[in-house]
Amino acid sequence: MTHDELEDVPLDEVKRTFDTNIFGTFALTQAALKELKPGASILNTTSIQAYQPGENLVAYAVTKAAVLSMTKSVAKLAMEQGVRVNAVAPGPVWTPLIPSTMPPEKVEKFGENTVFNRPAQPVELAKLFVFLASDDASYVTGEVFGATGGRTPY
Repeated sequence: MTHDELEDVPLDEVKRTFDTNIFGTFALTQAALKELKPGASILNTTSIQAYQPGENLVAYAVTKAAVLSMTKSVAKLAMEQGVRVNAVAPGPVWTPLIPSTMPPEKVEKFGENTVFNRPAQPVELAKLFVFLASDDASYVTGEVFGATGGRTPY
């Protein structure tokens, strides 16, 4: 959810966002590493919000920064068993969450801050994830790839 004031962010929302984005990713990574064989890949989704946090998305942005950091840390540990760990950091992407979490006036302008003047569609990011999961990325680990519509993520 977007909030104009920090005091408007309910603590329950912060906890739910951390449960989903951090604790869920961490638990799934732990479980996956027990099963994955050398050559396997773990892919995380972070966000441009990890680099350029919006003042209206404090809870979301901080969890995406944590996913970015977790990706880099776990990549070092996972390589001990030959598993690569990378992340994609999208900019604005049109998903069902957008109209359900933003005021209508922000939904109308969503993605206008990209070079494309629009948000990405999920399918536009798919090939990047496929590449990172493939053997074509066999020497890539601990990396975060931006798919930001021309917004430099730093």
